[in-house]
Amino acid sequence: MKLNTRDADGYFAKPDPNRTGLLIYGADAMRVALKRQQVILALLGKGADEEMRLTRMAGGDLRKDPVQLIDAIKAVGFFPGPRAAFVEETTDAAAPAIIAALQDWQPGDAQIIVTAGALKPNSKLRKAFEGHGNAFAVGIYDNPPSRAEIEQALTKAGIRSAPTEAMAALTGLANVLGPGDFSQTLEKLSLYKIGDTGELTLEDIDACAPQSTEAALDDMLNVVAEAHSDKIGPLLRRLQAQGTNAVSLCIGATRHFRTLYAAASDPGGAAAGVGRLRPPVYGQRRDRIVRQAQSWGAAKLETALTVLIDTDLQLRSAGQTAPAMAIMERALIRLAMLGRTR
Repeated sequence: MKLNTRDADGYFAKPDPNRTGLLIYGADAMRVALKRQQVILALLGKGADEEMRLTRMAGGDLRKDPVQLIDAIKAVGFFPGPRAAFVEETTDAAAPAIIAALQDWQPGDAQIIVTAGALKPNSKLRKAFEGHGNAFAVGIYDNPPSRAEIEQALTKAGIRSAPTEAMAALTGLANVLGPGDFSQTLEKLSLYKIGDTGELTLEDIDACAPQSTEAALDDMLNVVAEAHSDKIGPLLRRLQAQGTNAVSLCIGATRHFRTLYAAASDPGGAAAGVGRLRPPVYGQRRDRIVRQAQSWGAAKLETALTVLIDTDLQLRSAGQTAPAMAIMERALIRLAMLGRTR
């Protein structure tokens, strides 16, 4: 049988131990792996590996030894509880062995869990599970998690209270991060909130969300945007020690000032403009960008972007003889001085 996305979410959270098997397939291996981890944990509980209630095998191995799957589902374990045989990275080449196991399965046997990449509608594996009366097939597509999935993940992470503003921030984050990165962010939030019974805040999310640039580069861009020209030299040496070159620094500065320009030129004001940024920004970083955009204004930011574009062209010029980092340092100081003007 084929499960749609809505029904599949419920089944992953509470799988039926009396089913013959489950096929999870999709182009994004990380999304498939996360769903597989969820359903196996919900089906077998913790300690399944240690209690030998979970047998793992590669789909490619079934071509050489097709009966190992049947042996795995028939094997009687030493520990009580539900059992499963997990076949990973499967293709249609392993279909004959899996179909044989589906046909030979009897109540009391281990459940068959299979994962695969993208499968066409005429795939033998898909047809076998979709046409089976006691097994399911679920396609996982590259869609960001729904609000219900995020709420479920928060509950699993032990975070009980997430107000509307925090949920909006998490939803925006889920739309721009990969499933693995988003899952890790929730794990960090869970650890970050241990012992804290208060609501989830934007500051909490900002502290745990992946940062788009290195801390030293963020520091440099903020120093320039806030007109602290005396701090540029030491930070520049720090960036050089980390291996940052002048072109990369110029690209980072251009991106930052474009962000400020997008915020400052928004008809609803800088705060509204920052709210429309993608990827979204939160907490103290959001407040800082709003202040910088308001301080500069759209007109001065246009001038700043012109300076950076001219600097980028100069750095990439074949006839350039001056040290690249010196050119970049002069441009950054010029920007910081421009930020002081009224």
